[in-house]
Amino acid sequence: MALAKKQAMGRGLSALLKDPENDIKSVSDKNADKVVGNIIELEIEAIEINPFQPRTNFNEESLQELATSIRELGVIQPITVRKMDFNKYQLISGERRLRASKIVGLKTVPAYIRLADDNESLTMALVENIQRHDLDPIEIALSYQRLMDEIQLTQEQVSDRVGKKRSTVANYMRLLKLDPIIQTGIRDGFISMGHGRAIINVDNHDVQTDIYQKIVSQNLSVRETEALVKAYHEGTPDKPTAKTTAVAFEVANDDQEVFNSYFGTKIDVKIAANGKGKITIPFKSEEDFNRIIKLIKS
Repeated sequence: MALAKKQAMGRGLSALLKDPENDIKSVSDKNADKVVGNIIELEIEAIEINPFQPRTNFNEESLQELATSIRELGVIQPITVRKMDFNKYQLISGERRLRASKIVGLKTVPAYIRLADDNESLTMALVENIQRHDLDPIEIALSYQRLMDEIQLTQEQVSDRVGKKRSTVANYMRLLKLDPIIQTGIRDGFISMGHGRAIINVDNHDVQTDIYQKIVSQNLSVRETEALVKAYHEGTPDKPTAKTTAVAFEVANDDQEVFNSYFGTKIDVKIAANGKGKITIPFKSEEDFNRIIKLIKS
């Protein structure tokens, strides 16, 4: 009953916002108190994506799961937007919910409306996304960096805003000193943040990438990676810290090329000693993902 009442109120406020005579632009405007802090049903077409959104990777499977939940239960947690112009809004937080709502085919979505300048919007977007969503370590590091560069915050101020220790913020930001190939490896889940923190102690990017290749090919643990980095600094010869597991059989180059050619991307085939294996199909974007799906269905 309370939910139905709140939704009905949201629809009423939505009509109020569509009235040109009630074009609320600041908290001092008439009826502003009825809008700010309340849940309002907004037309999805009136909402533009926030250019300050720190998340750049959206897992398609996760989005589909959220879409299924929204189809059955509706949008339980409202998104947050800021008013840009008459009946025009910009997303502050909740892009996954907005994307999933579009997948379901919803025309409106419940939203909190904020009246904020660009700096406030950026701060809210970055801080809320860091706290609420499972961003990968590089995305978090980039978010911290943007708070420092664009809002002119110190590391101490960033730690206060996000509720993390200053050392934690510093550890994330150090990852941005890694070679871009290794940063991509962290984002794609080939190595962990712990691996990255070990590699960052090597200044030479060529050596960094060499160590990265060994981690991936030999499936090294963080502790083994730290030992490899220590050996490099001590100038001792590389010692095999992990044995390469024997495989039951090998994939012929011609067969590998068949995979690569069919899917239009480099396919990763891994085979264990017991004959079991895994085929990984990478994709670069949502469009690329959809292209691969069509190939599989055809």
